[in-house]
Amino acid sequence: MSTLYDQAMEEMIEVIEEWFSEQMKRDDLEKAVKRTTLQMGIFNDILLDYRPGRPTVDSVDLGLDEGLKSKNPGPFTEEQVRNEIQPRLVEVIQEKLDKLADTPLIDYRFTFRGKFPTTEGKLQVTILEYINEEKRQQLIERIHTYVDQKLLKGSYPTKPLESFFLTRHLLDPKLFPELDVAWTIAQYDRIQELNKGRQEALAEHRGDIIRAITSWAENHFLPQYFDVQSSAYSANIYTLKPGASLEEDEPQSEHGQQLAQPIDLLLYAAVMILRYEPSYSKPKGLTFLELAKQLGSNRAARMMTEGSGANAKEDIHLKNEQVECTANDVFSIITIIIRKEEVSAYEQAIAFITRLLKQSFPKSYKIKLKSSVKQYLPIKGLAKSDTHRFFANALEYPELRPLLEDYARAAIEEFEFYADTEGEKNCMPGSYATFGLGLADERYFPLVEYYMGEVDDEHQLVQDKFTVAFAETHGVTAGSITALVTCLRRSTDSLKLKIQAELEDEEKLELLVRSLQGLETYEVEHVLYPIWGKVEKLATLARKAEGRRKELLLELLKAAGK
Repeated sequence: MSTLYDQAMEEMIEVIEEWFSEQMKRDDLEKAVKRTTLQMGIFNDILLDYRPGRPTVDSVDLGLDEGLKSKNPGPFTEEQVRNEIQPRLVEVIQEKLDKLADTPLIDYRFTFRGKFPTTEGKLQVTILEYINEEKRQQLIERIHTYVDQKLLKGSYPTKPLESFFLTRHLLDPKLFPELDVAWTIAQYDRIQELNKGRQEALAEHRGDIIRAITSWAENHFLPQYFDVQSSAYSANIYTLKPGASLEEDEPQSEHGQQLAQPIDLLLYAAVMILRYEPSYSKPKGLTFLELAKQLGSNRAARMMTEGSGANAKEDIHLKNEQVECTANDVFSIITIIIRKEEVSAYEQAIAFITRLLKQSFPKSYKIKLKSSVKQYLPIKGLAKSDTHRFFANALEYPELRPLLEDYARAAIEEFEFYADTEGEKNCMPGSYATFGLGLADERYFPLVEYYMGEVDDEHQLVQDKFTVAFAETHGVTAGSITALVTCLRRSTDSLKLKIQAELEDEEKLELLVRSLQGLETYEVEHVLYPIWGKVEKLATLARKAEGRRKELLLELLKAAGK
């Protein structure tokens, strides 16, 4: 056993030495921590994954043994790892830290973990936890200075890198042992307020906030109340611990106001996820709400029936003789009851939806409709959903078209989809209104072009269905050609557009040629494919053509790079 022990220790010490040596050769250490005052060092968590003959040290768990059972048990018992191997490794690592703790390589805290195969199975242990108190105090001072100068007194957008660190620091129990939930949420709100005019940057800041709270919830808060079964390939499974619940008597301020509790931070994250994250992230937000409800949170229960409370009551409920509308942003559902089938009812309902979307109601919503009318757009392949039916019904009233355009422009957003569509019928918000208006009147061709510019053509293909209907309705004309080409640029390879007969007309063929000017060759080829298939077929037609038609077909080939 001593030989195995000596060999194992030699392998582990060697790989640890190599890791520290390689990191100290980096020439970007100073530069990395000078990007922001909120970063004290580069590394704070390192893992030694010991496998006889091939140990590794890395700043991330590569998960090479995830889901696999070792055929051969490890050479040591758990007791030997804890009582013999761990103390020796602590000496080695601490010696390194004594020399490097004040360098940019090491953060204010440093955790060195280990994974070992043992006779009892895989063992994970924290080998060493180190706190540099001087760096910790300095970081706390920097955080408060940043909050005071950049957030509370600041009036300019902040940097995403600063949010990356700050959002995590505020929930770090080593920095803030007593979590002030209300103050923390106020800083997150302020970050969003300062960046509200820059949509892409705002999304990045919100992403950092959501990831920070999610990490806190999954690693610190929820394990206090739930047994957690985690997996790298699926969502965590939470089982409520016997007797686990929130404190019944929630603390109040000296003025009798209820103070914010950690559960409020969990609910804050749930609302953020449901309102701002893509559709595929929504289940996590709903899970947080359900877990809070299991813990006895009355607020969570209310949110599941009434919504998050982010909108004023008058904005989420409308009721009169013509129509009744109710919205719940938690489940992204808008319920509409048409009491009188008349233009006023649909006018009020459209205005109700549009106002909500402009207030950041989740765009991946769905409509639950109660109406005696059952209209659908004359486009094959669309989902026969309540959301589709509502907009098709509304499109029967020409006087509502300007209102529907306003709705569509508020609803359209890449990577969002109506919640009642999936697969081949996936549908970006605003689709039904845009499609109906585009078929009805050429005044809405610019709306069609705007819509197509936002389409995520990797995850939806209903634009193909619309393009077919658009071509059949409007044909190839001077008025329609720009919109038609825009549609074709967002088409999928499955689209086949039967307009070759129209393009026998030289004037219409020339319209197509002119509309492709300025496009990249691959874009031109993409536009031509639904009409003629592979360009070789077009080349064959060009060889057989004569006169002006031959010239135009050759221009198309040249534009396609052939």
